[in-house]
Amino acid sequence: MGHMGAGAPQGPQPLPGVAHVVAVGSGKGGVGKTTVAVNLAVALGKLGYKVGLIDADIYGPNVPTMMGVTRQPNIVGENRIEPILSHGVKFISVGLISPGDKPMVMRGPMLHQIIRQFLQQVEWGELDFLIVDLPPGTGDVVISLVQTVPLTGAVVVSTGSSVALQDARKALEMFHQVKVEVIGLVENMSQMTLPSGEVIDVFGAGGTERTAAQFGLEFLGALELNPQIREGGDKGLPISLAGPDSALAKDFYTVAKKVADKAKEIASKSEDVLEIS
Repeated sequence: MGHMGAGAPQGPQPLPGVAHVVAVGSGKGGVGKTTVAVNLAVALGKLGYKVGLIDADIYGPNVPTMMGVTRQPNIVGENRIEPILSHGVKFISVGLISPGDKPMVMRGPMLHQIIRQFLQQVEWGELDFLIVDLPPGTGDVVISLVQTVPLTGAVVVSTGSSVALQDARKALEMFHQVKVEVIGLVENMSQMTLPSGEVIDVFGAGGTERTAAQFGLEFLGALELNPQIREGGDKGLPISLAGPDSALAKDFYTVAKKVADKAKEIASKSEDVLEIS
């Protein structure tokens, strides 16, 4: 762990002004975790919360594309980074710093540095929710995150396929090991409705809900597989912008409300514990 300097704060430090930090993770890539993180952030913003979003998916930073802004952030004051504001959400991404097709090639310590900067050097101001889009899998970034800031909880995204769920279970186990409470599971790309009204089950809908039940965790909802959701992300106009009454966005709002309620519940529980101890 390396020796901390004398008087250095031990362990994760809460971010001043930020009420809840919620990580969005998945066991494997390609399950639409970033789509869920971005739409969750936008939906929470539309529900009246102050929201920030960190793109911690260092190797595949897609948040700028999905949020529709790719300009570099401004540096303000003493080396502080001003987050980009888009669709009512403040966000930061490595994709803003290293734009285009240049990959970020880096090792663990550099990763840790970036995650720390995104948490501590960005002018987040007052936030109800800071959503962190994690890379897929169970690697360094999660460890850096939990070492830097106390997390309220994590949302795990999967499709219903047994392969994806096998990896989602690893993600659940990882959060358990680093003592982060799992807020619940989301099934993405659940079913597809054809123009004829016929419903196709592409990835094994219902699998995620069964997994949640197995682990005694909350199932936050199923999001359908729909080209318009992808198009929204590709164009930088997340589907949640359509609001809670939109047929396509409403499921994201169901998830957002459940995440908000559960995060507040977890936070108030931990406050009770602090008062007792």
